[in-house]
Amino acid sequence: MRLTPAQAQAIHRLAQETAGEAASVLLFGSRLDDHAKGGDVDLLLQVPDPVDNPAQLAALFSARVTRLMEGRKVDVVLLAPNLLRLPIHDIALREGQRL
Repeated sequence: MRLTPAQAQAIHRLAQETAGEAASVLLFGSRLDDHAKGGDVDLLLQVPDPVDNPAQLAALFSARVTRLMEGRKVDVVLLAPNLLRLPIHDIALREGQRL
């Protein structure tokens, strides 16, 4: 995984601060490949309760992680009970690593 332990811990903390204590976050995509270079940070933010404004929640979390990662591009996929589950969710759940 191409995140430092401190970055992984900080992202986990930001997920809980942004989406609540029950939120969890998984890293997936190219950042899991230790031999790759560059690339954005792909995160699945999973919340157990319905979300009223998913776009706002995803954007806020993305912005906070982007600041933490000093401007690196961050893509956030949100999974909540009231949101449509897409193939990208299944990929992230299958291949992702919990932070």
